[in-house]
Amino acid sequence: MTGLEHLAIVGTGLVAGLLTSTVGVASLVSFPVLVALGIPPVVANASNTVGLIPAGLGGSLGYRRELREQPQVTWYVVLTCAIGSIGGAVLLLALPPGVFESIVPWLILFTCLTVGAQPWISKWLRSRKPHDIEPRLTMSPITTLFAGVTGVYGGYFGAGSGVMMMAVLGLGLDLELRVVNALKTLAVLAANVVAGLIFLFVADLDFTAIGLLAAGSIVGGYAGAHVGRVLPPTLLRILVVLAGIIAAVAML
Repeated sequence: MTGLEHLAIVGTGLVAGLLTSTVGVASLVSFPVLVALGIPPVVANASNTVGLIPAGLGGSLGYRRELREQPQVTWYVVLTCAIGSIGGAVLLLALPPGVFESIVPWLILFTCLTVGAQPWISKWLRSRKPHDIEPRLTMSPITTLFAGVTGVYGGYFGAGSGVMMMAVLGLGLDLELRVVNALKTLAVLAANVVAGLIFLFVADLDFTAIGLLAAGSIVGGYAGAHVGRVLPPTLLRILVVLAGIIAAVAML
């Protein structure tokens, strides 16, 4: 790769890091750039996963105040996504490329619309159980299950997994959106770390691309956490929905 291509990957990592900590569609920016630069798709996918680990790390450090507010949920998210991502990484290495291409765009579209409708859905659910006035601050079995499934997807491909995690946690827990965003960023980190460790041992990787992505993404992830914290909840929700729709249309 040329010097300009190196700069392009660093810039892509910076943007991907910002997206990791805000709207959660980082791979839809970074993965196509790696492929456009001539890296084979499976190698680009695995390298992208490893290269974006610093984005989740920087974002999680930036959101550390929010994560301390819900330590039990934080650990549940880490464990469920880490375990799920093992299955996703195995699927990526075992299945032919493109197996999930037909369903993933619709899944992203559904989950981003769920994020948009979450306030009304939550209000309706509470109205069905007026006696249950206690806020939901712990992971239920069904929320844990869907968080784990999102971890599987994160380990397999991951594009839009942040949007999916926001939908799962937004419906399953009564938390402020800034806290949900922090948990989503940590979930992406957990899935990428576990899948990335597997890829380091058994997958073909482009270490130049990984290093360049990492350099940009750690800065972008940390900066994105500060942006995500100050965004009004309604605006953040709108941006997540728009990002998810664009992602789904692009994949279709």
